[in-house]
Amino acid sequence: MIKRRISNFGSLYIAAAVCIVLQFALCMHDVCAQPPKFAVPLKQAPQQTPAPNPDPLARPNVIPSATTPQITSPVGTQPQPRTVPATLASDSKQLTFTGIDDLLPEERTSIAVYQRCNRSVVNVATSSRMETLLTVSLKKGTGSGSVLDQSGIILTNQHVISGAKEITVSLSNSISYPAVLVGQDADTDIAILRIDAPPEQLEPIAWGDSQNLQVGQRIYAIGNPFGLERTMSAGMISSLNRTIPARERREMRSLIQVDMSLNQGNSGGPLLNTRGELIGMNAAIMSSDGDSAGVGFAIPSATIQRIVGKLLLHGRVVRPTIGITRVYENEQGLLVVIVARGGPAEAAGLKGFSLVTKPRIGLHRPEPTIDASTADLIQAIDGQPVRKADQLLEILENKSPGDTVVLDITRAGKTLRVPIKLGTSE
Repeated sequence: MIKRRISNFGSLYIAAAVCIVLQFALCMHDVCAQPPKFAVPLKQAPQQTPAPNPDPLARPNVIPSATTPQITSPVGTQPQPRTVPATLASDSKQLTFTGIDDLLPEERTSIAVYQRCNRSVVNVATSSRMETLLTVSLKKGTGSGSVLDQSGIILTNQHVISGAKEITVSLSNSISYPAVLVGQDADTDIAILRIDAPPEQLEPIAWGDSQNLQVGQRIYAIGNPFGLERTMSAGMISSLNRTIPARERREMRSLIQVDMSLNQGNSGGPLLNTRGELIGMNAAIMSSDGDSAGVGFAIPSATIQRIVGKLLLHGRVVRPTIGITRVYENEQGLLVVIVARGGPAEAAGLKGFSLVTKPRIGLHRPEPTIDASTADLIQAIDGQPVRKADQLLEILENKSPGDTVVLDITRAGKTLRVPIKLGTSE
């Protein structure tokens, strides 16, 4: 009986000990789960603000943040920051420009070119009488032009004013003046007009150099496509020294090819560089329906300056003539077909095709035949080889009446050098 009571007391002691151990363990767990308490709170790290961008035009596409996510880099490389496109603000009214300083550099250049040159561009309107058997009507046309000086000299294309009975020039202030034709040249498609306007209303365009143009150079055009005044287009130079068929029998050579949008009404307007200087005059587009296909052509300023001086002096271009009426092009050179009577070539002894009449046999009357064996073959002029008639004309274009040129010719298998004194085309 006594042993049984002792055993019961032992069990109670053991159970009590277990309870004490469990309570101690729970207390330790609660203490560890609570954050440590300090008498003095820790100082937070100061928030870093991004450094101001030295270039106000630079528009970063990375959101500056201390929590920019990282991309896991390949083994052996350092992790790089991940580029995150900047998103637009929910309130679009916040995205407003305060001035030109907020624009990109190329946008500033375009604006500066337009502001400098748009007052120098004019609208050229023409009208001509169209007479048929029963009716008489007016045909109207429009084009562009550039102010050359404050005396009222206007530059435009010859095909813009060709056949016009009345020509009107409208300035940037929308005031219109009647224009008179000073001179024109169909071979280069250049014409000069004059208006009687106050000098303070005329803003001359600046001349540029077309001799050192580069393919890929950025360019601008200002004109009046479809009558929409002073419209600006931008593009680049696609190629140089292009040759296209002209309205006359000759070809237009040394043209600037551009990729900008040019349409009807742009003809005669200026082609500009990034300094706002005239480096050409827009003259033609390559199209099957008359609308722009992104291929345009402009006359270089070097050609314009050379022709304008002659038009202002004579009203026309007085070209030298060599006195050869017709040639036949082949791989060896230019075979002389017809030599003008009394011209410089005949005076120098050049020979063309000849007519040969055989003796009459019986009742048969022989017809004259052409003998090409007597014709001279022109191979070079002043040491420059020529294979096309336009090459010969282009060299003569830079000469004046009275100048002497030297032709390298082949006659009956022999090579000769023949000097010729040029005459006048009139």
